[in-house]
Amino acid sequence: MTDRSDDADRASDNGGASDNGASIAPAALVDRLRAGDDLTVLDVRDRDEFERWHLEGEGIEAVQVPHVRFIQAEATGGVDDLVADLDDPILAVCGHGEASAHAVGLLRDTGVEAYNLAGGMDAWADLYLARELETDAPATLLQYDRPSSGCLAYLVVSGDEAAVIDPLRAFANRYVAAAADRGAELSYAVDTHVHADHVSGVRDLAARTDAEAVVPEGARDRGLAFDARTLVDTAERGSASPASHARPDGDELRVGEATLTAMATPGHTTESLSYRLGDVLFTGDTLFLEGVGRPDLEGGRDEAPAAARRLYESLQKQLLEQSDETTIAPGHYSDAADPRADGTYAVRLGDLRGRLPALSMRKDEFVDRATSDLPPRPANDERIVAVNLGREDVDEETAFELELGPNNCAVAD
Repeated sequence: MTDRSDDADRASDNGGASDNGASIAPAALVDRLRAGDDLTVLDVRDRDEFERWHLEGEGIEAVQVPHVRFIQAEATGGVDDLVADLDDPILAVCGHGEASAHAVGLLRDTGVEAYNLAGGMDAWADLYLARELETDAPATLLQYDRPSSGCLAYLVVSGDEAAVIDPLRAFANRYVAAAADRGAELSYAVDTHVHADHVSGVRDLAARTDAEAVVPEGARDRGLAFDARTLVDTAERGSASPASHARPDGDELRVGEATLTAMATPGHTTESLSYRLGDVLFTGDTLFLEGVGRPDLEGGRDEAPAAARRLYESLQKQLLEQSDETTIAPGHYSDAADPRADGTYAVRLGDLRGRLPALSMRKDEFVDRATSDLPPRPANDERIVAVNLGREDVDEETAFELELGPNNCAVAD
């Protein structure tokens, strides 16, 4: 497995095709998908691996044909028959890029326009892109994008201090290196809520740097089992637990000359916080570009209606009270989200008001919409929550395997 901590993504170094045009690098695949290119994905892994997680999205037709059938066809003939019903171009994928490369070689020998995903699904999961987020905030902001899952994280740099919001453990060294490149050190590693779709890097960053782990106060009620500063909204400051590590001004974090201000936005989870920095609002899993956070991951379907009502109040009384000029910087995106011209996923709140019907629904209508037709839960969500609360320890490889697949944290409009 590649070293995910490098500051540059080696998988994207060639920028596109390699091996005489027979391979496509993961970063080049991102560009093709964003351009709206239609693509047939030929997955040569076993059926269980394919069903667990495979490439999907707008413009993608994913088909599973196990590699063993290509081996058989190589001996008996009829390789092109395996893809006779598939449209060109074909992108072959496997776990590490080797079996799919073999299949591509056989297909190209028969005249089929086929390419190999360089490094396979492992390299796709390793891809982590950093782009500067252009805002009027009093700090330099980097948005980190993991295309394989749609997870977004943010690095805030002001002077010689930095904070990372919703970091992923698999890429912890990336944030440290990026801060150092800008003459800063991490002061805080912040989670907006207890994540159920990926392993948080908050605890890992606190252990390997001088950064302080910061989580919502409500994480204690969910069984927080590691030392962290806990923050609450201004309105909730008086209810903080006596064991809280919050400061007297516990709703704020100073990062150089910038200030991150916590805002209670429960609904997706009971403890969810959003963070304001100037004209930017980091909304975690409360509000996305294409929907809102799903309300059933913490309490299950039985408690989802009550959670959806809390989410409605958070949206109406907290987030939608902000200026139309506020930039919404979410914690995830899906294929339905459109990036900005610079590739980042962010939008003015004023634009989002008219785009998302959920933001103008009545409460009962919203609750019904938010609790109906929910997607499958994220893979291994209960165990990931246990790891993120510090109640279970896993090694790097296990953590990486646990979070493979789509995040499935949203209710799309």
